Amino acid sequence: MHHVTAIKPAGEWNAVSALDRVVLDAVDRLRRRIVLTGERGTTFLLDLAKPAALRDGEGLVLDDGSIVLVRGKQEPLIEIVAESARDTVRLAWHLGNRHTDVQIVGGKIRIRHDPVLEDMLRGLGAALTPLNAPFDPEAGAPAPHEHEHGHGR
Repeated sequence: MHHVTAIKPAGEWNAVSALDRVVLDAVDRLRRRIVLTGERGTTFLLDLAKPAALRDGEGLVLDDGSIVLVRGKQEPLIEIVAESARDTVRLAWHLGNRHTDVQIVGGKIRIRHDPVLEDMLRGLGAALTPLNAPFDPEAGAPAPHEHEHGHGR
């Protein structure tokens, strides 16, 4: 079985030359160790020192020098648009306060489809557009934190 020796960032390698490809949703792209099988049958081990968020378009370099393309699976998302930059920050604050994974695309915010959050966002004046696209949420803080997380007293 092949082993992943490096990860090439999207745009820094020729994806057309990929030996194979794996299509994974955002949850399955947050990995430390997993055996994967590409669409053409290439089986390989991803074994990283710490978990990494694999991004759409990245290349997993195998021990023989070949590369497997990572593709983000289409997921049901909501694209959020606010009337102003201030309103965008306010919406982002509310989503962050609920520990919601978000992706920033230009001046828009994307989240996974969630009817409860969608109702809240509409109530805050956001315009919402459903779409299916790969979800590449922002990476979390680099170090884990341990503290009480009570929001009320």
